[in-house]
Amino acid sequence: MKRLDIIVHHDRIGKVSDCLHKNDIGGLTFYDIKGRGRSKYEPEHVGTGVMEYTPDFGTWTKIEVLVADSKVKKIVDDILQKISRGSASDGKIFIYDVAEAIDIGTKKTGDEVL
Repeated sequence: MKRLDIIVHHDRIGKVSDCLHKNDIGGLTFYDIKGRGRSKYEPEHVGTGVMEYTPDFGTWTKIEVLVADSKVKKIVDDILQKISRGSASDGKIFIYDVAEAIDIGTKKTGDEVL
């Protein structure tokens, strides 16, 4: 089983959720985060004598979801196809191994929890 951490702009959470529903993924957790990437934050000329600065830290949404190993590639491919605009600021997906999962109420373990 894997945990996907998907970091995207808040306006794309619906598209990610659609991809997860399409792949029969029931639950997810998300929350707002702040941070910065490697992008250089340089001032841009907007008009005559007007400068606009990109803030050092942006606001993102982090989505966490557990998925069966067999579904990871399909889900990641669907998310990339649905939300990628070809920019480094589109977000990131991190994939982690999950050693065990236990449902507290039913006491089920492993993939049965999903």
